[in-house]
Amino acid sequence: MLKKLSLLAAGLMLSLTALAAPSVEMQTSAGTIVIELDAARAPKTVENFLKYTKDGFYDGTIFHRVMDGFMIQGGGFAKDMSEKATAAPIVNESKDGGKNQRGTIAMARRPDPNSATAQFFINLVDNSSQLDYPKNGGGYAVFGRVIQGMEVVDKIAKVPTGNRGNYQNVPLDPVVIQSVKLIADKK
Repeated sequence: MLKKLSLLAAGLMLSLTALAAPSVEMQTSAGTIVIELDAARAPKTVENFLKYTKDGFYDGTIFHRVMDGFMIQGGGFAKDMSEKATAAPIVNESKDGGKNQRGTIAMARRPDPNSATAQFFINLVDNSSQLDYPKNGGGYAVFGRVIQGMEVVDKIAKVPTGNRGNYQNVPLDPVVIQSVKLIADKK
């Protein structure tokens, strides 16, 4: 009986570990942002984001779209505005109930709801009424939230922007994502 209880306890611990909320530290030229990822709500999206993180994909990318009062978007362009090659798109997990509220991180995508690859955005305000499922052709999948450094996000939101080629709302001085690193599993 004791052995069965020990096995049950070990299985329960493995299940809890699988549901742990990993966090990442995003070092930017404007400061540090710590993001807790919601693998329980958006497992495929978190797995995708962590794969890019572990591969160092985000290192040296920029926040290429900054719209004060809306969101800051990054994770896909180098300083020269060249778009980085990505893996295949992932399925949109916006039906998971995540709300695009201030401080949450969500996947950026093209008009096709299942077109997200590496780009993400951090909501500056509550954008639920326009970005949650089923709005905007299927909603935008929220997969975490800023737990430290929201003042850095707000600082990025205030940088001067302009047009660069076909792109609008591009910071005039690049805001660089220097690195994104997995830092912890919340227990």
